[in-house]
Amino acid sequence: MDRTLSAPGKLFLAGEYAVLWGGVARIAAVGPRTTAMVRQRPDRRVEILLEGSRLYGAMTPAGVNWESAPSVDFHFVARTLDLVLRAVGREGPGFSVALAPSPTAPSGLKLGLGSSARAVVLAAEAARFALDARFDALKLALLAHAEAQNGRGSGGDVAACFAGTLVRYRRYEVKPLLEVAGTGALAARLADAPAVDLYRVPELKVPMVYAFSGSSASTRVMIAEIERRLDVEGRARFTLASDALGRDLEDGLTKGDFAAVDEATSKLQALLAGLGPVVTEGVERLLKLGRSFGCSGKISGAGGGDGCIFFCPDPGARSALLEALVARGVHALAVGLEPGLRGEPLGDATLSRWFT
Repeated sequence: MDRTLSAPGKLFLAGEYAVLWGGVARIAAVGPRTTAMVRQRPDRRVEILLEGSRLYGAMTPAGVNWESAPSVDFHFVARTLDLVLRAVGREGPGFSVALAPSPTAPSGLKLGLGSSARAVVLAAEAARFALDARFDALKLALLAHAEAQNGRGSGGDVAACFAGTLVRYRRYEVKPLLEVAGTGALAARLADAPAVDLYRVPELKVPMVYAFSGSSASTRVMIAEIERRLDVEGRARFTLASDALGRDLEDGLTKGDFAAVDEATSKLQALLAGLGPVVTEGVERLLKLGRSFGCSGKISGAGGGDGCIFFCPDPGARSALLEALVARGVHALAVGLEPGLRGEPLGDATLSRWFT
């Protein structure tokens, strides 16, 4: 039995860094979507298929006994499947999971759209389906993403890829789950874990554009540097300001009030820039270009690279900005809200061929 799934990417609109310190993030689920396909097997083996490579393992109640140590490309998916088997606590049936590659820039660099978050969301739901299991796939994906990063990260990108639209999200506390992730108590702890604090905002009325700066940054490294620079009181002040501006931005976006969006975006960008090395020369050039077309932009994510989200006063300004970005060789795309994780009625012919 096969099942095809898809999940969107993500873009932070507000709450970068603040979400790590108790604040609220607003994260948009955006295209292009990425697909995955799962197929049950007649044996007790687990298989991960990526473009041009695969990884095999044997099922055990304590996880997957992989035939070789998972490489970087397999890391997040392999950790997710290990945790699924621990949460289910039984073997079989076996299954194969194929995941399409996440979109990249022409240079081959990741676009900052949450490729690892999307991978754990797809893997958690694919394994849940294959095993006919009952567990909360979002909580499992949040746990897997955190464990794969040694407990770091907010989980906001995971929540957005899972839930879709615009997510208002507060960091989920995964420490109680991490404490039992390697034990037989995971299933019970997962079932009793509190609900994830998120709210879906269904519609935005301001056109948006995402532009990739041409360089990628390590979120882990950026967070470590900012937290080294900012003490507890400084983080609290930043979070308070970020939450207030995030509310203003969301209110303007849902009402279609570009003047309010412009003001909130400019202040959010200034707030982020005050943290230190988050604004690169490439980002500065993008922001100036956006302003020349009447669009308001800010960093989306941890900064130090990746890209910018622009809010435009009307569709005409969005089209003009996109044309200017493309003419300058910048990888850019119009942004609209996407639904979250979902099953697809039709299979994926490319992924299906990987099973043979």
